[in-house]
Amino acid sequence: MKRSRFTEEQIIGILREQEAGMKTADVCRKHGISEATFYKYKAKFGGMDVSDARKLKALEDENSRLKKLLAEAMLDNAMLKDVAFKKMVTPDARRSAVAHLCTGHGVSQRRACAVLQVDRSSVRYRSLRSDDADLREAMKKVAGERRRFGYRRIHLMLERQGITMNQKKLRRLYREEKLQVRKRGGRKRALGTRRPMVLPGRPNEWWSLDFVSDAFTDGRRFRVLAVVDDYSRECLALVADTSLSGLRVTRELDALIRLRGKPVTVVSDNGTELTSMAVLKWCQETGIDWHYIQPGKPMQNGFVESFNGSFRDECLNETLFASLSEARSQITAWKEDYNRNRPHSSLGNLTPCEFALKMTLQKQAA
Repeated sequence: MKRSRFTEEQIIGILREQEAGMKTADVCRKHGISEATFYKYKAKFGGMDVSDARKLKALEDENSRLKKLLAEAMLDNAMLKDVAFKKMVTPDARRSAVAHLCTGHGVSQRRACAVLQVDRSSVRYRSLRSDDADLREAMKKVAGERRRFGYRRIHLMLERQGITMNQKKLRRLYREEKLQVRKRGGRKRALGTRRPMVLPGRPNEWWSLDFVSDAFTDGRRFRVLAVVDDYSRECLALVADTSLSGLRVTRELDALIRLRGKPVTVVSDNGTELTSMAVLKWCQETGIDWHYIQPGKPMQNGFVESFNGSFRDECLNETLFASLSEARSQITAWKEDYNRNRPHSSLGNLTPCEFALKMTLQKQAA
């Protein structure tokens, strides 16, 4: 509001001159005001003395101050509601929230920082660190090809491409690019006592078998027989078909034996196909020991169970199969990639083929 050039005492003095008998026009001419201004003064201060005018002025100032405080409080409340849904944990998130308030509500950066209780120095800070665009692109390319790989395996794949990077830096870039792989799972509880698993001492000593089920795009079901060498973690076979009988299992095992030789022991659960007469007869004819785990104890066959988790997570859940031939082609390609290219954490981040070759060379050297 425009401030008057007369004080309250002067205005009351002007009004008293008119009340003393001086014409209104003469009073206005004397003090250089218009008659409209004179009558505005008269409506506001008529009948008052100086003390009353001062009290009125103080009340007006107080009212104006309270209105300003209320308006500022309402604006602060509106700004807080505007960013209530945002998570302001990182400095970047706080910078974006401050910029949003400055743009959306037309307030200064100082005001926005005060409302959000953010230090202005952190908002105005600009990093001098390079953006690492090449590293980010290489990381996103690997993550796009292998969507279920975490940052550790991505680090190994980048090292194989000749890209050397500190793991802490890679993890920071991994988080900034939002490449995290989220898994949902129930809480695991240990029941009873645990015994360490018996570990084989050489390849072809223990083979583990299990079935994995999936569906085509039209809803029809199919199964996959997985055979794993427990020592080298190599996937020996992935046999996909709409049905797999015990006789079919023995035929596939015979084909593997012709390629790799006989195993000492085969481990499996107590499924009907694996406890059939065809399997029992095959064990008698070949002399191979077939070990059945206890019912309800899948971790006694933990090697193939771990493999099944990776197989489902990285292949079955990531691919749609329209037909059996397409499923066989995709699954075979994944098996070759698993054996030759995919690093395995329990093998010192070697692939199963690299680990088997390393063990062979060590035995020859000994």
